Amino acid sequence: MNRDQGRLDMPSDDQVDLAVEAFRMLADRKRIKILWALLHGESSVNDLAQRVGASSSAVSQHLAKLRLAGLVQVRREGTFAYYTAADEHVHRLLDEALFHADHANHLDQGAVVHQLHTDERQRGDH
Repeated sequence: MNRDQGRLDMPSDDQVDLAVEAFRMLADRKRIKILWALLHGESSVNDLAQRVGASSSAVSQHLAKLRLAGLVQVRREGTFAYYTAADEHVHRLLDEALFHADHANHLDQGAVVHQLHTDERQRGDH
């Protein structure tokens, strides 16, 4: 590499840690579905559970993790809680991840999907 090309300014450790946490939150099939639903409008836990095919308690646990990671926001109205995607960055991040998944033609997609399902079964995420 030519030293005259300029220095590459690496992100700070804090930025890297936050990015790692965001990607960790996206590394779950139900959380991807929950976020996708929230990109299309505000929802309650029960509505999300019905839309993504999971129990309300499971969705609530996923939402707590997503909220701690800064990917979703909650609005309370009396005893009800309504969730939305945190901001436009979440929308772009999920769009890009799904776009990449659609266009990853160079991978043996059958093997990738098989490995993802195997990993989920081993973690008990099915």
